[in-house]
Amino acid sequence: MNQWVQSPALRIHMECVAACMQPYADQLDPQNKQDWIIAGLLHDFDYEKYPTASQHPFIGVEHLKSLSVNPVILDAIMGHADYTNTPRTTPMAKALFAVDELAGFIVACAKVRPNGISDLAPKSVKKKLKDKRFAEAVSRSDIQLGIEQLSVDPTEHIQTCIDAIRAHADRLGL
Repeated sequence: MNQWVQSPALRIHMECVAACMQPYADQLDPQNKQDWIIAGLLHDFDYEKYPTASQHPFIGVEHLKSLSVNPVILDAIMGHADYTNTPRTTPMAKALFAVDELAGFIVACAKVRPNGISDLAPKSVKKKLKDKRFAEAVSRSDIQLGIEQLSVDPTEHIQTCIDAIRAHADRLGL
């Protein structure tokens, strides 16, 4: 990640996604928790160099293949971008898709609050999701689809991600 990503904001996003992957790994696949965290950390590692849909995540995944990264991780990374048409068949792939956009949205919510993420609640996130002008680059439809595919309660999912990011708030400046 550090070799490919210079942007502090993108690094924070990737670390937030990795943090959100941890509780789902604990619940769904504890013996492979490290792979879930790696998927979260690396899902956007090629985005800064190759930001177009014809390049990201295709180039990054090819590079990771050359490093013999676990194919389950590669599949999850491919599946996090809906436009790759990679079916999300594994719990890891479903979780990565479900937390990616939401993690970015939670960070945006935290940045406009006086206390950051420390007192952020799902109710506030849901309210901001209704405001299409707030963090307008975040795909609300991807957030909804991720929740549906992961088969989780929306409020619980938002709380899980808030708690996961909050646990790393000091290090991430949130």
